[in-house]
Amino acid sequence: MTDVDVSLPFTPLERAVYVPDAATLVLADTHFGRGEAANVEAPLGDGTDVIERLRELLERCGPELETVVVAGDLLHSFSRVPRGVEESLSSFVAAVADATLVVTPGNHDTMLESVEAYDGETVPEYRLADGETVVCHGHEPPEASAERYVVGHDHPALSIEGRKRPCFLYGPDAYDGADVLVLPAFTRIAPGSTVNGMRGRDFQSPLVVDADVFHPGVRDDTAGETLWFPPLGECRRLL
Repeated sequence: MTDVDVSLPFTPLERAVYVPDAATLVLADTHFGRGEAANVEAPLGDGTDVIERLRELLERCGPELETVVVAGDLLHSFSRVPRGVEESLSSFVAAVADATLVVTPGNHDTMLESVEAYDGETVPEYRLADGETVVCHGHEPPEASAERYVVGHDHPALSIEGRKRPCFLYGPDAYDGADVLVLPAFTRIAPGSTVNGMRGRDFQSPLVVDADVFHPGVRDDTAGETLWFPPLGECRRLL
């Protein structure tokens, strides 16, 4: 069921994607402060986990990497910045020191201007150096036209034989003739939205109009590959 040919100008990685033509790494939904805001027990260490995995990705991308884009929801809390977030965010920024860091704020980033640890570039939408790809959080319709959009926001996950796995969603020509790639949440403490039975109206992003055309892709880091499934309109009958 995973012998599906999905050709992307990207390299899917662990909960992120590398765009070689733009020398750019894109991830979404780090949600710094989520554990503290939800009173989740400290051993989850969501900030440390995010930073350690980011460092691994930066190493894999190599010295040619020029830009890191966070496609929204860098932070989590709407009303205050929880204790420890400034420190985690400082470590995050420091990890990206050799590249340009850009944030396209999401609906959870209302406190972003109040944190001292990040004073880098923030734009609602960011066009990559390839000229064809626009990154945004995905909670609002994009203003910029593009051949493809890379977004976050919905935290997609696929249930396979009772096991929930974070997944990419790729929709060719899915939004006004443009391709759409929805990234899984980079934080591992976000539960994820099980997309198996979801329709377009169930997604929060206006870029997912017809969910049936989106291919789920599950990353197998042990094998170093992404396993692509038929579009949801087909594979929901098979899973």
